[in-house]
Amino acid sequence: MSDPVSGAGSAEDWLARAQLLVPTAQEKARAATGFSGRWKAIVSKLERIPPCLSDLASHPCFAKNALCRDQLQSVADTLAEAIDLADRCLSGDPPAGKLRTQSDLDALSGKLDLNLRDCGLLVKTGVLGEATMPPPPAAAARYGEPVAVRLNLRELLARLQIGHAEAKHRALDGLLEAMRDEEKSVMAVLGRSNISGLIQLLTATSPQIREKAVTVICLLAESGNCEDLLVSEGVLPPLIRLVESGSLVGREKAAISLQRLSMSVNTARSIAGHGGIRPLIELCQIGDSISQTAAAGTLKNLSIVPEARQGLAEEGVVRVMINLLDCGIVLGSKEYAAECLQNLTSSNDSLRRSVVSEGGIRSLLAYLDGPLPQESAIGALRNLVASVSTDSLVSLGLLSRLVHVLKDGSLGAQEAAAATICKVSSSMDMKRLIGEFGCIPLLVKMLEGTTNGAREVSAQAIASLISCRQNNREVKKDEKCVPNLVQLLDANPQNTAKKYAVSCLLSLSSSKKCKKMMISYGAIGYLKKLSEMDVPGAKKLLERLERGRLRSLFSRK
Repeated sequence: MSDPVSGAGSAEDWLARAQLLVPTAQEKARAATGFSGRWKAIVSKLERIPPCLSDLASHPCFAKNALCRDQLQSVADTLAEAIDLADRCLSGDPPAGKLRTQSDLDALSGKLDLNLRDCGLLVKTGVLGEATMPPPPAAAARYGEPVAVRLNLRELLARLQIGHAEAKHRALDGLLEAMRDEEKSVMAVLGRSNISGLIQLLTATSPQIREKAVTVICLLAESGNCEDLLVSEGVLPPLIRLVESGSLVGREKAAISLQRLSMSVNTARSIAGHGGIRPLIELCQIGDSISQTAAAGTLKNLSIVPEARQGLAEEGVVRVMINLLDCGIVLGSKEYAAECLQNLTSSNDSLRRSVVSEGGIRSLLAYLDGPLPQESAIGALRNLVASVSTDSLVSLGLLSRLVHVLKDGSLGAQEAAAATICKVSSSMDMKRLIGEFGCIPLLVKMLEGTTNGAREVSAQAIASLISCRQNNREVKKDEKCVPNLVQLLDANPQNTAKKYAVSCLLSLSSSKKCKKMMISYGAIGYLKKLSEMDVPGAKKLLERLERGRLRSLFSRK
């Protein structure tokens, strides 16, 4: 039998040593003088040790891995410490003094609590069985079977739940290394109990453990493989606390985790419900570039939830998002701020007024001046323009920005710009100004768009602007306009642009040249079907074209 005192014994050796020490520790603890209340509590805990040892010894996985051996060694060390401390108290004159002995007793009591808890975890939660299972095939294939056994991920994950702080520290280091090298293998063995143990470490007393635990949680959240499990095991409250009062690393990783998890609407709703709005808003104001961007991204996700919007507004999100647009450190945070404002103003008049009163329109317009104008900013402006006079919009420079977006924006941004034109072109003066800024040719080009949405909104904008005589002449000059509009007369139910195409062509039908083009491109055939479908204006336009065709035939004769 090997010597367990040397630290190299087997699980059986350490079990025998612990069983040998228990009666001595109990006897001396009962006899110890001074601090009777503390010793009484320690005796009660010592009496619970023998059943724990029996449970461990009778477990089918006993002695099959190092977890049992390490746990029994820890129990034996605690028992030896209890005997030594009792001997000092029995001497009647503790050499370290009363206060030090009192502190030692409290530490001993804490170690016994930890031993009892860890023994219970090993036996009752399945940790010991999980840790004894063979490594996953991916690890065996990469490292070879013997090496894979030494890198048993299940044992590593189990060590996160048992032992003292330093042991968990080492386990976290090992897990981080394993995730960087073999993430799929870690995911293959990750269980509910492991997730729960990791989440508990987010509230550990050691700042280093909290940082490493939240780094692991962040990697898990970003992997996209276990978001539901993380949320169901209660990860949100400790993540929010870390955003609120964690270290720089802790805040950053917690914010990134919340951003990823909040992509689920239900989780976003839960983050708001757990009081996550205020800490995230504060992080937008004080965090570094990474933390600020992650916090802004999370708030943007929360703003998608209608019932969370009022809470966001009450915590001052509007002012903070506008500040990010003006002074954000990185483009990512500005983009999230614009998206957040777009969501907030999508259906709430009070929030629209708030954004306008805080100077949001000016900030959104300035953000659009970049080389790649974003859909979110023009989308927010589309929501806001009805809350401001057209004179104010013109003086702020809206029209030049709309031209910029129609020229250089993404297809989605162009659609939002065209929709904005539809909203602001209520007066004849405004329609004339929009035409003078050069929007007509850009809208005509959009009629050729690859999406039905782009074709519909551009046709709608042209139908609105064409009532201005100056714009009507501009449209007639464009050789592509009539052919593009005729193509939009298709009766296909998915073609939602047809009613606007009819309206545009009806406005152009006073021109003989345009009527000839409509007929030559097959408009009459399309219009017969649309007339049967009662599309507004289709019958009237059909009659005009047919009369024009008859006159043309008679004139030839």
